[in-house]
Amino acid sequence: MNIKPLLILTLFFFISTNAQKTDNKKFDILNKSSQWKLQLKDSGTKDWQSKWFLDGLQANIKNTKTGMLFNTGTTAGADAGHAVLWTKESFKGNVKMEFNFTRKDSATKWAIILYLQATGTGVAPYLEDISKWNNLREIPAMKTYFTNMKALHISYSSFENDNNDSKKDYVRVRQYPVVKGQNFNTTTEIPNAYFETGLFKTGETYKITIIKTNEKLYFKVVGKNSSKLFCWDLKNQPSLLEGRIGLRQMATRSAVYKDISVYINK
Repeated sequence: MNIKPLLILTLFFFISTNAQKTDNKKFDILNKSSQWKLQLKDSGTKDWQSKWFLDGLQANIKNTKTGMLFNTGTTAGADAGHAVLWTKESFKGNVKMEFNFTRKDSATKWAIILYLQATGTGVAPYLEDISKWNNLREIPAMKTYFTNMKALHISYSSFENDNNDSKKDYVRVRQYPVVKGQNFNTTTEIPNAYFETGLFKTGETYKITIIKTNEKLYFKVVGKNSSKLFCWDLKNQPSLLEGRIGLRQMATRSAVYKDISVYINK
């Protein structure tokens, strides 16, 4: 009997399990730290325009008792139907964000994305303050963002554009901008992506907590019967020091956001 493959598998499982325990411990310490200072709080039930501005002419934002309902355009794949909801405030340094997320669509295609600390590249007309070039994002084509912005991109409750299986979702992180002449899909991704998470079921509310430091990005999702922590190493990535937060939904996607809080490190 060849026991070498079994030993390798056992060792891999042991290392992976220990890494997960370490990540959970570090996340819990950061999450409970007294150093967080609340900068933005939005229940999602009152006028969204007081704290946010919108890219995308076809999107509809409605404040309800259950939170902020965000609907995009109805034509799948149409750039004009995508949308991004941006914070008016900018956030500096380490950032922690919490919100309740309820998926309202039953889509098996297209992404929902969170942008962290986004600025323009600074190359005219894409000034660092993205509110100075809102008119260039009235049609929110993805290329406009990943070519002309610096930002972290977290895809969640997301599906490949040719997918038909409701179980084949993914969670993935990218960093903008794409290097000139390089491919967005192969060069912006920060390993590793996670597939078939079992999360983000239609109609179920999940509490999402994101913590971003210079070295690590944590993304924790807690549902009715599930809890998962996703992590990415940022040590070798260009530093993002300050910027806005954006909630992006591709056309045909719909979700409710409630009790949004954003903290910075004191």
